[in-house]
Amino acid sequence: MSPRTRAATGPFALPAPARELTAVSADGARLHVEAHGPEGAPAVVLAHGWTCSTAFWAAQIRDLSASYRVIAYDQRGHGRSDAPVEAAGYSTRALADDLEAVLATTLAPGERAVLVGHSMGAMTLMAAAARPGVREHAAAALLCSTGSSQLVADSLVVPLRAGALRTRLTRRLLGARMPMGPVTPLARRALKYATMGPGTAPERVDVCARIVHACPRVVRYRWAHVLDALDLAAEVGGLTVPTAVLAGTADRLTPPVHARRIAAALPHCLGLTELAGVGHMTPVEAPEAVTAAITELVETYGKTYGKVREGA
Repeated sequence: MSPRTRAATGPFALPAPARELTAVSADGARLHVEAHGPEGAPAVVLAHGWTCSTAFWAAQIRDLSASYRVIAYDQRGHGRSDAPVEAAGYSTRALADDLEAVLATTLAPGERAVLVGHSMGAMTLMAAAARPGVREHAAAALLCSTGSSQLVADSLVVPLRAGALRTRLTRRLLGARMPMGPVTPLARRALKYATMGPGTAPERVDVCARIVHACPRVVRYRWAHVLDALDLAAEVGGLTVPTAVLAGTADRLTPPVHARRIAAALPHCLGLTELAGVGHMTPVEAPEAVTAAITELVETYGKTYGKVREGA
């Protein structure tokens, strides 16, 4: 990842990891993994969303790694992880395989962590909820700005009434094969409109634009087709650990109706928090709120498992 794709200084500059690892998924894809913070501390695992990378979690990594062990990885095709050559390598099954591989690589047998997913990262948690390797390692979960189905039909990115025309135009927009090009003022405005709240500060828009524009064109549109057909509604019930849900009220990509459906379907929902005026990019738009939600989960559920790891 080029340094130009992420902030060099300030709260959104990605800290240097304590360790870099490689997790190998079921199909052989190699995933870039970063570990931050003290060994032996309660663990947090961060899964980013579509077109993003570990850099998206910079604010959370910076704050949480002072007290916890924070593990972040690049989803396949993003950042420094392998990009599948064939379309078959892009699927929710592959996302679940990848998460299992990351957990097996970074956590000791029986060690549990708080799992946090944003957008496609939260879909990863839902897709993998019933996997033995996830159930072994999950203490609690946070789902940020996400949905389980009907993503294109419910999207508000195209400002038309709900219906076939809006769905068709949204599908073409999100699944476009054209390159995104350089980060220009026009590109920042377009990204802000589609993914962020109206009051988002320019420096936060720039952080997101640099990350999103770094995603390879082929990776972007192939994952777009997976998200278009997404149907994880049945898998939500498999996420049995204590789970909190967070959404922005100004989210056009996954409007709050998705979060409400998920919260209602979770077996052990800790509650839904809706952040007023915040869009889809919650970890960057509202970093303090996201970090606080993670911290509460770790303090309530993550620390319980410290002795498990010591005795493993």
